[in-house]
Amino acid sequence: MENIKSYIRDNKQRFIAELIELLKIPSVSADPTYKNDVVRTAKEVKKSLEKAGCTKVEICKTPGFPVVYGERIIADSLPTVLVYGHYDVQPADPLELWDHPPYEPKLKSTKIHPDGAIFARGACDDKGQMFMHVKALEYMVKNNELPCNIKFMIEGEEEVGSENLGWFIKRNKEKLANDVILISDTGMIANDVPSITTGLRGLSYVEVEVTGPNRDLHSGLYGGAVANPINVLTKMIASLHDENNHITIPGFYDRVEELTTAERAKMAEAPFNLEKYKEALKINDVYGEKGFTTNERNSIRPTLDVNGIWGGYIGEGAKTVIPSKAFAKISMRLVPNQDWEEITQLFKIHFESIAPKGVTVKVKPHHGGQGYVTPIDSIAYKAASKAYETTFGKTPIPQRSGGSIPIVAMFEEELKSKTVLMGFGLDSDAIHSPNEHFGVWNFLKGIETIPYFYKHFTELHEDGK
Repeated sequence: MENIKSYIRDNKQRFIAELIELLKIPSVSADPTYKNDVVRTAKEVKKSLEKAGCTKVEICKTPGFPVVYGERIIADSLPTVLVYGHYDVQPADPLELWDHPPYEPKLKSTKIHPDGAIFARGACDDKGQMFMHVKALEYMVKNNELPCNIKFMIEGEEEVGSENLGWFIKRNKEKLANDVILISDTGMIANDVPSITTGLRGLSYVEVEVTGPNRDLHSGLYGGAVANPINVLTKMIASLHDENNHITIPGFYDRVEELTTAERAKMAEAPFNLEKYKEALKINDVYGEKGFTTNERNSIRPTLDVNGIWGGYIGEGAKTVIPSKAFAKISMRLVPNQDWEEITQLFKIHFESIAPKGVTVKVKPHHGGQGYVTPIDSIAYKAASKAYETTFGKTPIPQRSGGSIPIVAMFEEELKSKTVLMGFGLDSDAIHSPNEHFGVWNFLKGIETIPYFYKHFTELHEDGK
């Protein structure tokens, strides 16, 4: 693959321009307003796979948004890699915190990305990282260097919990048969410290509703005599953590995997500067569960966070009311062995039990998924490690991520396949936040590195036969 650097250099501007066109489409799966844009994005992904060299590409219907499937099969005797990615994006709200409109991509240099970064919703999560694989295929096909079979499964519902991906997989197991699943929807420690994600947290996402009186009431006439749902909800939420920021739901920690002292010491070897971390986030201090470091809190420990809370009057000026209802969205990040459905039920039982008289409570589960730990002694991990060593000049560090890709556990259950997570984003890329971006260097480095995974995976696979 001696030509790969020159190929990337010669096509750099085209690669960036094509990605920018994809980022202009607001493929927000959570908001029905953007339904047509999500479908339009699927069509654009199909065109990209066809141009890159897939010999078969189709848009597969599901009960929700479609899955784009593509393949290039060389020979049945060769191993098959299934690439997973998603073309939908998070909502861009709050829009006023963006430096420019989120679907008008801008290329800007930053301290971390002196070569420039593409600022747009979906730049890193996951259009930019998914598109690296499309361009990597293009290089391998045009230079006759694709060493094995390749399949693509690019979905449009990841940001709403992959609601229909399981439905699709159950009906297409033969089509999706593979030897390993390759995903780039994670990050690495730093541009000069490559890492491979070896663990993902699970997720339970719920919405709660607290109802008091049958209508909004005058706070002067009824204040102090009728339960205020917002007051009650905030007290209930506050009670979900104790003074050590330990989650108080009975049974919540029963299945939590406790790492050994040696394992925690190995984690601590990863480069981390607490002061730079605080400075980057503009916070005075870190916060979290007592007895654990910052890197442990956001990776190997479960969490419970309020993602949104509302109720009553929030318009301009004043309106003195006791609201009839108050709402909150709550997510729980889970560690391996915690079952998301069990945790959801434990939350529901507990939250309803702590509601005072005078209000009623509803808990509405949204979506979730199991955590996942990928083995570091597998052929796929070794191939990924060799690929990073080739292009970065150093061995990548195995790292557990605080994020969730719930479908990874489902892949193993339904397709009996292991997953390797080759992410090229950075924690500072502001995914799910205003001003999301993806470094040009990272984008191109991914295109350079991915073909080496195919090379080493095929060689190791053959050696293992």
